[in-house]
Amino acid sequence: MTAKVPGRDPRVALYPGTFDPITKGHEDLIRRASRLFDEVVVAVAANYAKGPWFPLEERVALVERVMSDVPNLRVIAFDRLLIDIVHEQGAGVILRGLRAISDFEYEFQMASMNRKLDADVETMFLMTGESYTYLSSGLVREIYRMGGDVSAFVHSEVVSALNHRLGPGTGPGSGED
Repeated sequence: MTAKVPGRDPRVALYPGTFDPITKGHEDLIRRASRLFDEVVVAVAANYAKGPWFPLEERVALVERVMSDVPNLRVIAFDRLLIDIVHEQGAGVILRGLRAISDFEYEFQMASMNRKLDADVETMFLMTGESYTYLSSGLVREIYRMGGDVSAFVHSEVVSALNHRLGPGTGPGSGED
């Protein structure tokens, strides 16, 4: 039996991301992870460099509302080094999703750097469900911005938030006829 590193629980996974907005692909990964780990901490990154559509607090609230039925989930905001948040939350695993081979190079680089920062924290990759391999928050934003229907890609809470932020009737999936 392997000794547990103090303060790092291998049964706690931290899933970081911008979640701008949370998609059905994110939902799928969180639900699957919640069956694998005792606790999943979704860590919503400020990531101001990406120019998020939603403020940090609203992204946290959206994840909380969309995932409210997952009992072993916590949602936090962060704007510091990921490994510091992992330590703070007592997580033993960083969880990342892979959609396609193109994601792997970036994710491998990040996992390698996090391993250099703390060799006791593991990174685990989950393949995105095949129904969501094409889906990203950036595509959802682009489709919505161009007036398209995003209701197949995001929870109704997200559609409502998009309508509120950008005005109802922006796209066919906005709930306006």
